[in-house]
Amino acid sequence: MLLMLAEPGIPLEQAIRFRRSVAGAESNVATGLARLGHRTRWLGRLGADPAGEAVLRELRADGVDVGHVDLDETAPTGMLLRDSHPQRAIDVQYYRAGSAASHLAPEHIRPEALEGARLVHISGITPMLSPSAAAATQRLIELARAAGSLVSFDPNVRRKLGGAAQWAQIVGPLLAEADLVLAGDDELETLTGRSADEAAAELLAGRARTVVIKRADHSATALTAGGRWDQPPFDVPVSDPVGAGDAFAAGYLSGVLRGLPEPGALAEAACVAALCVQTPTDTEGLPNAAARDRALAAFADGTDAVHR
Repeated sequence: MLLMLAEPGIPLEQAIRFRRSVAGAESNVATGLARLGHRTRWLGRLGADPAGEAVLRELRADGVDVGHVDLDETAPTGMLLRDSHPQRAIDVQYYRAGSAASHLAPEHIRPEALEGARLVHISGITPMLSPSAAAATQRLIELARAAGSLVSFDPNVRRKLGGAAQWAQIVGPLLAEADLVLAGDDELETLTGRSADEAAAELLAGRARTVVIKRADHSATALTAGGRWDQPPFDVPVSDPVGAGDAFAAGYLSGVLRGLPEPGALAEAACVAALCVQTPTDTEGLPNAAARDRALAAFADGTDAVHR
């Protein structure tokens, strides 16, 4: 979607000046992975309008392949307005109804879009947009299986898209389809009706090879059949917390794709999230690999944080 971000500290209803950017769970992760040096491709639908062109231009600038994005001549690009306050609740207003993304359908997901993909990342937001978008998500999972790609899944529960029962009905079953699950403890409880640890144990008894639980205190736990690893958050000043979960996913998946053990992947995830929340917009703070490594050394080892 196109993101219009109010100037820092100004309530949305009083904001006059806005900063244009791009937001969206999957595109945020694609951008984060691209900056970290991975080849990424984003699949989706945008309106054939100036907002859609702005989204494409920004994704291309970050090296994200948008060659398989569909443009809708009749429906607009989705948009969100939000404000930014480090010390109080943030107001987010979505304009998704009737958008090009809500018209996503299985026929828009083509097998050639997955050629060469080692990993396919999805969120629970897309299937909640419409019945056709839910069917398209299932089609993507089926094609990922046929292509031999790992499937990672972040529920990204957004209550403005539906109530708890609707999320459990539409998105809950997707947990069992994923090889890698990254979810908040509250999200697992909402989607399964069980505690996060109970839900994780059940997923690991099925298809999942790793379940990463993001805790309310911003720590994270990775669970596999072979063990459990905990990662505390890095203590940083927070400018804008929105986008932290997607940044965490990008950092973690980068570690997975590079074959890091769980503690290393978790540490990189926490590092990328910590860098993200220190800047405005969902993507401005996403680092490249060198910046991630410098920050991680400073966080973990207490080395000089100034790059001289």
